Amino acid sequence: MLLERAALAIVDVCTRLWERGLIAGPDGNVSVRLDDGRILMTPAGMSKCDVHAGDLVLLEADGRVLSGGTPSTEAGMHLHAYRRRADVRAVVHAHPPTATGFAVAGEALMADVLPEIILQVGRVRLLPYATPGSPAVAAAFEPWIEREDAFLLANHGATTLGPSLAVAHQRMESVEHAARILLTAHQLGRVNRLTPDQVLQLETQRSAARTIPVGHPGTAPGEEIR
Repeated sequence: MLLERAALAIVDVCTRLWERGLIAGPDGNVSVRLDDGRILMTPAGMSKCDVHAGDLVLLEADGRVLSGGTPSTEAGMHLHAYRRRADVRAVVHAHPPTATGFAVAGEALMADVLPEIILQVGRVRLLPYATPGSPAVAAAFEPWIEREDAFLLANHGATTLGPSLAVAHQRMESVEHAARILLTAHQLGRVNRLTPDQVLQLETQRSAARTIPVGHPGTAPGEEIR
């Protein structure tokens, strides 16, 4: 995949995250793993609605900066995901308001209520609090990072992984949408759960789908590879 193409895809996702209110100010960070193993990432301290392709930081897999300024303070979290998962080609971290509200309240999104979230994202586990930017953030993903693709970070935000940037971004939107629906159900006073058999059928479908390559590492949402 071309570096230039990945850069444009990251800028597009940053804009989408900002437009949908999933980040504000300098919140959040986005990265893509290129075909040669290098990592392209958003810079530290910059509002994502202002990020341009030339602002992005290129890193070696070990985190050494090759070009650009200072990478996101959460670079360690991204690099950890890439080291642990060969199938992960993109990482999105954001502060979606409703989902982060669950994280602040100490609640995961593990309830078996929405078929779409089970199929598209799977379990959304709540990870213990760690100081943003510290090595403890990456450590908090163990041991679940090997088999799960979306996480809430206590009092912090959410992180999604994907085989492409399109999928990682879609998973972030799905997490926030599911959180809004679940919050509404709680406010209405009743949450009807799926049966174990229904959940098993959905999880079987999800497992089968994970064996099929999805998109391209740098494909922006809605973009086709030609």
